Amino acid sequence: MTESIISFQKVNKWYGNNFHVLRDIDLDVARGERIVVCGPSGSGKSTLIRCINRLEEHQEGTLRVDGVELSDDVKAIEAIRKQVGMVFQQFNLFPHLTVLENLTLAPMWVGKLPRAEAEERAMQQLKRVRISEQALKYPLQLSGGQQQRVAIARALCLTPKIMLFDEPTSALDPEMIKEVLDVMIELAGQGMTMICVTHEMGFAKAVANRVIFMDQGQIVEQAPPHQFFDNPQSERTKDFLSKILGH
Repeated sequence: MTESIISFQKVNKWYGNNFHVLRDIDLDVARGERIVVCGPSGSGKSTLIRCINRLEEHQEGTLRVDGVELSDDVKAIEAIRKQVGMVFQQFNLFPHLTVLENLTLAPMWVGKLPRAEAEERAMQQLKRVRISEQALKYPLQLSGGQQQRVAIARALCLTPKIMLFDEPTSALDPEMIKEVLDVMIELAGQGMTMICVTHEMGFAKAVANRVIFMDQGQIVEQAPPHQFFDNPQSERTKDFLSKILGH
């Protein structure tokens, strides 16, 4: 079996005393694997991936990323965050900085790269997401789809081993969704380990090695795309797919 780069073992998380948001999560992600996580609102999808780089803290169980166990060890958390890139629903770009400046910030401050090297890396990643001609513009001069591609390039500038996407197209107009998904499909084809929370089922069919369906903090079903869509086992999965694929 391929070595796991992410491993959840009986991971539990609560918000406060009452909301049990992740329940006994067991999940292994192989290097280079591409996983799509779907499910209704409030099912724990975003919390699951936010635990991987310790944006959320789990209370029980074991979570390892690239062989390092996530705990309260600040150095371990910093080491993992250098390996894990994340793209959010909102672009979170600094509006007063150019696209190029947004991309060089982390490599210079976190990676301690000289400016020239950071700028060279930034331009490489902007070319990778097909937006290098926008390098000297400010975020608000770009469309939503362009801003999200900048956000993807920014995450890639720290040369992560893992990319996490938290509903990256949900804030976009429909005509802008395709340009972002096309970039993500290209990344997937280059062997990047990816976990993507999304309702874009066409993307799941095209890219995922495995689709995971979550509900009420649990992994209800997981399977390769053809099996997940053509022959779901759980009644809850069937109900969800009938609603999401029926509109």
